[in-house]
Amino acid sequence: MIVSVQAYPCAERLTLVEQVHGCTVADPYRWLEDASASEHWLRDQDDLWLTYAASLTSRFRWKNRVRQLSDVRSVSTPVWRGGRCFTLRRETGQQYAVLYVDETPLIDPKQLDPSGLTTLDAWQPSPDGTKLAYQLSRGGDERSSLHVLDVLTGELIDGPIDGCRYSPVAWIPDNETFYYVRFRQVRRHRVGDPDDATILADEASYGLEISADGRWLTICTTTEVWLADLTTDAPPRHLPQDATTIMSVGPDGRLYVVTTQDAPTGRICVGDPTEPTVWHDYIQPNAPLTGLAVLDDVVLVSTATKITVHDRLTGEGQGRVELPGAGSVGSLTAHGNRAWFSYTDSVTPPRAYCYDASTHNTTDWGSAEGGGHEAETHRLTAGSGVELRVIGKPGPRPTILYGYGGFGQALTPTYSAFALAWVEAGGSFVTATLRGDGASSTRHHKQDTIDDFIAAAEHLIAEGWTTADQLAICGESNGGLLTAAALTQRPELFAAAVCSAPLTDMIRYELSGLGERWTAEYGSVKDPDAFKTLASYSPYHRVTDGVKYPAVLLTAFGNDTRVDPLHARKLCAALQHATASSRPVLLRFEPNAGHTTGGINLAADMLAFIATETGLSQ
Repeated sequence: MIVSVQAYPCAERLTLVEQVHGCTVADPYRWLEDASASEHWLRDQDDLWLTYAASLTSRFRWKNRVRQLSDVRSVSTPVWRGGRCFTLRRETGQQYAVLYVDETPLIDPKQLDPSGLTTLDAWQPSPDGTKLAYQLSRGGDERSSLHVLDVLTGELIDGPIDGCRYSPVAWIPDNETFYYVRFRQVRRHRVGDPDDATILADEASYGLEISADGRWLTICTTTEVWLADLTTDAPPRHLPQDATTIMSVGPDGRLYVVTTQDAPTGRICVGDPTEPTVWHDYIQPNAPLTGLAVLDDVVLVSTATKITVHDRLTGEGQGRVELPGAGSVGSLTAHGNRAWFSYTDSVTPPRAYCYDASTHNTTDWGSAEGGGHEAETHRLTAGSGVELRVIGKPGPRPTILYGYGGFGQALTPTYSAFALAWVEAGGSFVTATLRGDGASSTRHHKQDTIDDFIAAAEHLIAEGWTTADQLAICGESNGGLLTAAALTQRPELFAAAVCSAPLTDMIRYELSGLGERWTAEYGSVKDPDAFKTLASYSPYHRVTDGVKYPAVLLTAFGNDTRVDPLHARKLCAALQHATASSRPVLLRFEPNAGHTTGGINLAADMLAFIATETGLSQ
């Protein structure tokens, strides 16, 4: 469907210009930052999207196939407390996983809220397994409230406590007291007591862990660590670091330090918690660490794609845990001399496996039903070492290039109903591993990530996997920023782009959502050097009148508390005004969804949009 410029909703262009560090910055759509002021414009955008969507006759076929591919039984890796086994299980046909204790359902989000808007965000049982601290949020807004349940009776005995977004919970052995994070403050809470003690108030995002004996509390941010001896009244001891560091006290009483100091991919040291600044080298993997589990006899160390076994005393390597294939490892948990881990790859739904250190055997832990799917896969290298994982046959054919490129999150092989549905229909799905995925590409290096993504697109076209008229790029959140930056820098390379919950105005990103917490990744506009970098790739500010932009679908969510929908609104208005192409620029807005809750309907709409704009036979 061709959308003419005349069909786009009218958006007033302000003559607003500001001076920032001596540079001129125009912001013609500042008024779209105000959700109430933009209501009429947004209704018109909804009408435009719905008119376009009505022309996508394949939407329902995509929806049915994505639902079928998503509807698999799954079981999480277990958490053992007091002889009780806590797991999440999702049966076919269920919208959400249910938390079980042994074989008894404990928390079913659908029973709590038949509307399906309430989600179980996190949970942590007490050491003896008789109590459960858990967090719920509604409508995808991730503003979790914390509750405490009596596991034996199912009775709610405490809460709700609001302001617990992303809060870890660390119980002490009395099974009545735990440490948690509320409004970015570390607090101590006793079940039933409304008066909490504030332990640390440093306005950061914390990780918390209690040693098995209950003596030591470790508190970690991305750049700082504290250690508290709970047998004393002394405040937590700050341990200055110049690298990302995580500390925990293992069940053997040793201090385990995971740090990038003198080791870009991370290393593990051990020490005595009474002398926490003295470390000894223990294990140095050759890939970024994702997990550490201390068993009775050995220590397991996981990276994104493997698990190694080490002598518990010396750290000396003793081999690997056998994996089902060349996929991704996650969710490493341990109990006694056994460990559980999750595994997935591009065609295999997530499964849980159990490794027994006594026998060195790995067994399927009764997780997903059935086998994986059949799909041809390839590995390519583009540019200066950009790795591409291709699902699908050689082309040229309609292709989706997917990337993320930030916060050190490596994109490893993962089961995706979205990708498989596309490949089944005859397309290719390509995941790019970029600088920023597990390696440093922050602040003034952010353009490196964008360059990698563009190099990936150029390679796919040059090598005949696709053409510029058949290539779509897709990304979410930071990946939405990546995609928006790529389409505004090299619009001729792409037929279509989908930017889901994107950051687009990097000059003002700190002023909304969780932006103020992301300056370590992007830098702050308050810093003149960082401002210059942000301005150089900010998608909203890169839009140029008269350029033939690809078809663009921006998706945004009313309950998104991470990335404010204002970013999608502003880029949409800018592109609709500027583009000289007949390809559409559209905004799909869901008022009652959050950052990660788009679901099957969103996936179907994205696939139908991309298929139409890249010429995939449907």
